[in-house]
Amino acid sequence: MRTAIARLFLGCGLGLLLGLPWPCLGQAHAAAERLYVSAEDGGDIVVVDPAAGSVVGRIAVGKRPRGMRLSPDGKTLYVALSGSPRGGPGVDESKLPPGDRSADGVGAVDLASGKLVRTYKSGQDPESLDVSRDGKKLFVSNEETAEVSVVDVGSGEILKHVAIGREPEGVTVQPDGKVVYVTSEEDGDVAAIDTSTFALLARIPAGPRPRSITFARNGALAFVADEMGALVTVIDVAKKAVSGTIKIAPEAQTVLGPRPMGSVLSRDGKLLFVSNGRGESVSIIDVAKRKQLRIVDGVGARPWGIALSHDGKKVYTANGPSDDVSVIDAASGKVEKRIKVGGLPWGVVVSGH
Repeated sequence: MRTAIARLFLGCGLGLLLGLPWPCLGQAHAAAERLYVSAEDGGDIVVVDPAAGSVVGRIAVGKRPRGMRLSPDGKTLYVALSGSPRGGPGVDESKLPPGDRSADGVGAVDLASGKLVRTYKSGQDPESLDVSRDGKKLFVSNEETAEVSVVDVGSGEILKHVAIGREPEGVTVQPDGKVVYVTSEEDGDVAAIDTSTFALLARIPAGPRPRSITFARNGALAFVADEMGALVTVIDVAKKAVSGTIKIAPEAQTVLGPRPMGSVLSRDGKLLFVSNGRGESVSIIDVAKRKQLRIVDGVGARPWGIALSHDGKKVYTANGPSDDVSVIDAASGKVEKRIKVGGLPWGVVVSGH
């Protein structure tokens, strides 16, 4: 027993000396849940211990990290990197500096070492991405060129550029892996693309400025967060057609009201948690009834990225302008803590088990 403890403390000491993003290398520490938060202005992935409410490391990845996904085996974190200058509401884009196309790519972070190990080609201005079920392909939304780039993970080459609607953003592969859905913010629709042939199968209408897609556990439905419509569009996956909408209604008064951005399902698939951007809130939706049950206010400034803890008891949001991550109790809707991370947090991914 003493020998095992000694090894644990030796690992902790080595971790500190080597400057690894985790303060301890022991197995007990490695099993702890970690949040990986893309800091768009910081150029890094911030590693957060949600239980302690603290930042435990930073991984430099490149310019404007935004959308992230884990590989199927959970060992690699992929992050979209962009050399385009950050704009946003009210910004005159004609006055922005030219983009640095050499900075465009998809970074691959090895979670065991906490280091960026490779940067893939991605097409211009990648914003979000998803990974094929076999881990061999990346599907990347290219905001400025209105297309999706398909990247071969083994060779690092781009296999195909698929033209879709303008300002593509959210990217999610169906549970069965056969089709990938991509939102088009400007055109207000969702492209369905075959993951094997890369054929464009359909463009499905959504609400104003669709941002992201989450599939039901059985893959029968897709939920699209529509920022400017204050609603969630429900898509019948088999028919590739809209089957209804869910209205996001505010409870507390905010300047702009709810602006749905991201979403995540509860572990049992019965609830959908939706981050409401400038509405500074998270909506909790009953999936079966297609109705908002309640709204959690005071989450932070513009919650965007949203994720669920492994045990399903906590909801995490990345809040850009307030530079923090919120930890919300899923059952009570209470915001338990807000963890300062800096760098304009955009997305959040959970790992650790």
